[in-house]
Amino acid sequence: MKITLLGTGTPTPSLKRMSSGYMVEVGSDTLLFDQGPGTYHRMMEAGVNAVDVSHVFFSHLHYDHCLDYARLLMTRWDQSDGRLPELKVYGPPHTARMTELYIGEDGVFGPDLEARCNHQLSIDTFKWRGGVIPRPKPKPDVTELRSNDTIHGDGWTLTVRSVIHVQPYLICYGYRLDTPEGSFAYSGDTGPCEGMNKLAEDVDVLVHMCQYISGTEPSKAYTEGCMGHLELAELGKRANVKNLVVSHVLEQMDVPGVRERLIREMAEIYDGNIFFGEDLMAIPVGEPREAPMR
Repeated sequence: MKITLLGTGTPTPSLKRMSSGYMVEVGSDTLLFDQGPGTYHRMMEAGVNAVDVSHVFFSHLHYDHCLDYARLLMTRWDQSDGRLPELKVYGPPHTARMTELYIGEDGVFGPDLEARCNHQLSIDTFKWRGGVIPRPKPKPDVTELRSNDTIHGDGWTLTVRSVIHVQPYLICYGYRLDTPEGSFAYSGDTGPCEGMNKLAEDVDVLVHMCQYISGTEPSKAYTEGCMGHLELAELGKRANVKNLVVSHVLEQMDVPGVRERLIREMAEIYDGNIFFGEDLMAIPVGEPREAPMR
């Protein structure tokens, strides 16, 4: 199992940190957890193309978690020869509607799809790739999830639980992936909650939103729907997490010297491995290993 951080930032535009997106390669499957703006580009930088992606899981439908979904949908379909299995897409309510609004007959890309299926220029390109006419339009397999659902893949099992963020306006989920090689949990966006406690229990790698420096939160709503660094350390300790990844990082935290102080403060509570996430960082499932001296 290979875990790669594609986007570790927030909705704030940044050249350093793309918005939320995480990739797990397990067996023959490539799973994306959220597809925020910029994460498609990071995926290519990691050496993975759209046609390599088999599954997408959305934690919630804030735009900083799903804006690159349109690019993935269209490019994966357009670059295939028509024989690629349909993309499997999972998420909260409105995921199917969002997909239809992109690629349905009256969707945003409806005219584009008509042209690419029917104009001779596009037909010739599709045939050159090995496609057979008539060219089928994309029909991703979309499943809207409920809390406590379980999805079984080829050598992996995924568990879904509700987490607290911006309900009732958006339904928000956390995920846990279990494989023979290890386990991975992803918070989406959430504050402290029982759902995430259960998903994180004894997990090998937990990637979790760490939105602010504890004690600087502007309101009670912020502490309920987002996670501070000390609260995250408490979760890591309580759940016996082996590797804890700080992500969804605000500029407030992303300052040399401040980062190191926050890690030190977290380490006073949590004694596992702490990663201050960066885009394209690969996270080991086991213990981090020192590089050899040269």
